[in-house]
Amino acid sequence: MDSYREIESLILKYALLIDEGDFVGLGNLFSRGKIVTGETGEFQGSEEVSGMYMSTTRRYDDGTPRTHHVTTNISIKVHGESAESTSYFTVFQGLEDFPLQAIITGKYIDDFTLHEDGWWFSSREMEISQIGDLSRHLLIDLQEI
Repeated sequence: MDSYREIESLILKYALLIDEGDFVGLGNLFSRGKIVTGETGEFQGSEEVSGMYMSTTRRYDDGTPRTHHVTTNISIKVHGESAESTSYFTVFQGLEDFPLQAIITGKYIDDFTLHEDGWWFSSREMEISQIGDLSRHLLIDLQEI
């Protein structure tokens, strides 16, 4: 697999792991990196990233947040053993008493590093563009932070 596809797979795996409620697996994507948000701060390594999602994201009886993360407009630039990427995200949620809707949109700004065992996130910055009804998704109120 070429570098572009490996990096794209990491970006898409992130969305899949959130939707599956696998916050440990999600944290593992950042075992060599960090997540930075303007709203909640900076989280370095597997444990901090997993902990951030566990403490901020609601999970239902099936263990998932009942969301569907869509990542689009992916642009990847590879520079030898490092790479950068930007992409858009839209998160949808629908429950029995909550009509299907987009609940948040934004942009990911990612950096990657090539190690002996493949590409890894070195950082992910999340910029929020639009906030809808997050009351069924998050355990915190982003508008109060």
